[in-house]
Parts: sequence; structure tokens; C-alpha cells
Amino acid sequence: MKMYTQTDVDPALLGDERIAVLGYGSQGRAHALNLRDSGLDVVVGLRRSGASWDKAEADGLRVAEPAEAVKGAKIVVFLTPDMVQKSLYAGVVDHIDQGATLLFAHGFAIHYGQIDPREDLNVVLIAPKGPGGLVRRQYEEGHGVPCLVAVHQDPAGNALELALAYAAGIGGARAGVIETTFAEETETDLFGEQAVLCGGATELIVAGFETLVEAGYQPEVAYYEVMHELKLIVDLLHEGGLRKMYKFISDTAAYGDMVSGPRVVDEHARGQMKEVLSEIRDGTFARNWIAENEAGMPEFRRMLDADLDHPIEKVGAGLRSRMDWLTE
Repeated sequence: MKMYTQTDVDPALLGDERIAVLGYGSQGRAHALNLRDSGLDVVVGLRRSGASWDKAEADGLRVAEPAEAVKGAKIVVFLTPDMVQKSLYAGVVDHIDQGATLLFAHGFAIHYGQIDPREDLNVVLIAPKGPGGLVRRQYEEGHGVPCLVAVHQDPAGNALELALAYAAGIGGARAGVIETTFAEETETDLFGEQAVLCGGATELIVAGFETLVEAGYQPEVAYYEVMHELKLIVDLLHEGGLRKMYKFISDTAAYGDMVSGPRVVDEHARGQMKEVLSEIRDGTFARNWIAENEAGMPEFRRMLDADLDHPIEKVGAGLRSRMDWLTE
């Protein structure tokens, strides 16, 4: 493993150079504000008709249409959703300076060939390992969210140095920047989302809820056990791994963890994880997702509606409405 920190960064590399941040969602807003507060020259590229234009201006940032924002920029940052980046690049590429740097926070568009970058451009990745809100909050508190860095294209020989300077600008170098590749970042990120963080976790929660309710237990009690209390365990794991979790849960819970956990996530589940990873690595998932977008996302919307219509959502909404601290 190769990790870079603040001492590995040359802050003069960016100096007065302009950085164009395209997109103003979770990551876009955090990156733009952190870069500005680091003393860098930032312009946000947005459609004037979009909902984010006024928000970025209210935050005190310079805003321009994407094609105008990239003019004269040393670094052009793509922080829009994956499926938008292909058309966005096509709309701005003719306005990007020779020798500029394209920077991504996720490697999907490059790794799966949605964008074929001009040969004169550096192409790099700085991927914070946390949502935009955390990236911003940690920066304001004097800390940083760890990042991954990768170089896909390096015609001038300085792509890594520029990427690290950018990572320092958003606070990532304070926590450490690990070197990776576009392939590794993209494939592990997709796998984590699908098998564990989103797909795996939500299916486990819903299955647990259904098992308890079908056995005759109150839905509200089931919700507390499988959804509400999950935050306690996730916080312990996040703060100190398995060791801290085992330290703070009861011996009964720890014993149940060790004897029952492997029965739920068994060899069949592990085999399914390997299949998910295989479909990510061979491009099957990407092709399916791209095709779903091109078709207008009918299956995506059907599955999303089904998830949001599940009884656990109705029960949870009622219980959460009584938890005043959740809205603070």
C-alpha cells in the first residue's frame, strides 16, 4: 500500500490555477467549498435552469454554464451522476484547454468506456471515502476524509502530483490518500454498494423484519430490533472495527454473532457475492445499468417503488416521527 499525506503535496502546483467543478450535489458542493476555503480559484459549472445554480451562488461561489466554466481551467472535475458524465464531457470537451486535467470522484465513466478522453489531457481520480456532507464537515473541523488516488492518463508526467494537490485542497491529505487504480476503485466501490453497504444491508434488514413479523411479533418491535438499533453497531464498527463492537456489546450478543452470523451469511451467500463481483468485473452490471438508463429506467423505478412501499417504511416513518432528535 502506498499512502500520501500533506508532506507529499506541493501546494504551489495549483496556486492561482482555476478549478472547474461540474455538478453541485453532495460531493460537488463539498469539494467546491473546501477548495475555495483552501484559497483556490473555483468556478462551479451548472445549467442556469437547474435547481443548484441559486444554491451555489448563495454559498458565495462563482457559477457559469459548464462549457464556459471549463475555459481556462487547469482541473475540470466531474461530480455529476455517472450516467450524465458521457453527455457532459461531449458538451464541454471542445472548451477544455490543451494539457488540462480531468478529475473524477468515481471511476465508472472512464473504466467502462463511457468517456474516451483526449490524449493531451491528464485523467485522475480523487475519491473521498465518505459522503459529501462528511467531507465538508470534517474539513471545517480541521480534519479530513481519507481518499483514494489513481492516474489513468498522464501525458505531461505530473498527473499524480496535481491529483494530490487537489486532495489536499478538499482536506483529504490530512487523513491520507491511498494509491489505487480506476479499475480497483470502481469495482470495489460497486461491489461494496451492491453486496454489503446498500444491497446486502437493506435486504438483510428487510428479511429480518419480515421474519419477525411473520412469526407474530409486533412490526414496531421488529423495526426497532433490525433497523433502528443498526446504527449503534455501525457506529461501533466505524469507530473501532470488530474489536470495539465486541467490547461494547454483551457477551450474549457476541456469542450469537459468532454462532448464528455464519448461518445467515453462509457459503451460498458468499457464492452470490462472488457472482456479483464477477458481473462487475466483466462489465455485465455496467452494460445493464447503461441500458436501463437509455430505456428511461422503467425497471429501476419499479423496484424503487416496491422498496419504498414495503411495510417497514410505513412502520419506520411512524416511529421516527416521534424521535425529535432525528430532525435536529
